[in-house]
Amino acid sequence: MTKVHSKLNEIRLASRIGYLFKQPELLQLALTHRSVSHKHNYERLEFLGDSLLGMIIANYLYHAYPNENEGRLTRMRATLVRQEALGKIANDLKLSQNLILSTGELKSGGHHRESILADTVEAIIGAIYLDCHDLNQLSSVVLKWYEPYFSHIEPTDQLKDPKSRLQEYLQARKKPLPVYDVIDIQGDAPNQHFTVECKVEGMSVMKGEGLSRRFAEQAVAADILKLLEKKSI
Repeated sequence: MTKVHSKLNEIRLASRIGYLFKQPELLQLALTHRSVSHKHNYERLEFLGDSLLGMIIANYLYHAYPNENEGRLTRMRATLVRQEALGKIANDLKLSQNLILSTGELKSGGHHRESILADTVEAIIGAIYLDCHDLNQLSSVVLKWYEPYFSHIEPTDQLKDPKSRLQEYLQARKKPLPVYDVIDIQGDAPNQHFTVECKVEGMSVMKGEGLSRRFAEQAVAADILKLLEKKSI
């Protein structure tokens, strides 16, 4: 890639992020996966960004929902900062186009891996803070990323994941907890597809599928909860 193309990519990314770095090397570091360098990669920036993101979202929710208790606010924050949410932010910012990965990581699909994309978002947050040393400016940038998602966050128990809600539903009725079993795994890591069975007393065995065991378990738990809304077990 020529220097001209590199500079254009940097400018385009800065536009999508909503922040122009005074120290472009911080952004480069935030985009660099450990497969490229064990010493010079985004992991320390990710550590910093993770804490900053939690504070920014907590501060937003505290003021946006003055009547909600700590438990509800905690679940709302967890929904907004978890890997899936950060993966969506990364896709909005089109970070996969700018990740710096080793040849092996690139060939294995690392530029589309949700965990790497989520880590990169946190690293960029850390990099912006080190570049500007201004929490207000950083908050403004980060909250802009989240604008499309705040309207979908409501202070309800639905913010708990399906597995947690299913467990609470059964416990409240003094029923045995669900039993999950992996019955099939297709493909090779990291591109695997899992099928999971879930057994709940009084119901037929149900199956769920996903790109990880956790996703498959959440999928089948969500389906069972839908059925339980229609009947009592």
